[in-house]
Amino acid sequence: MRFACRNFGLSDLSRRGLAPQEAPLEVLLLDIEAELSIREDGRVVWSEEAFPVAELAYHLSLWLQCPDAGRADFELDSMQADPGLIRIVHSGEGWRIGSIFTPNFWTSPIPWDGLVAEIEQLDRSVREGIAAMGIDPAFIPKP
Repeated sequence: MRFACRNFGLSDLSRRGLAPQEAPLEVLLLDIEAELSIREDGRVVWSEEAFPVAELAYHLSLWLQCPDAGRADFELDSMQADPGLIRIVHSGEGWRIGSIFTPNFWTSPIPWDGLVAEIEQLDRSVREGIAAMGIDPAFIPKP
């Protein structure tokens, strides 16, 4: 299982009349978007255009810092969508990723260490995409 991000953009920042340096945290989390895909065995199994990747990276970092990480499931409670846009749940075989918008889709199970490595790779990709737009990604906590 792999996360992939591409085509970063700022959806509404200019409409709001804000420069990235003056935008509040919640605006940056919502407005920095990219195409997010989940790949398995070299094929795309789930994809969403204009996904709030900064918000996802932010909440995944906080989840990994939580004392319950490794035991508690994750559900992205996005400021712009229903809870469960991205879900990470533990099953008897490992960790699976899914979404409420595709209830029959779940990735194959992966071990905790593999999941953490993929989240860290997603974090690096999001930080690089944000930096390439000229925005300091320091508002996202380190996982």
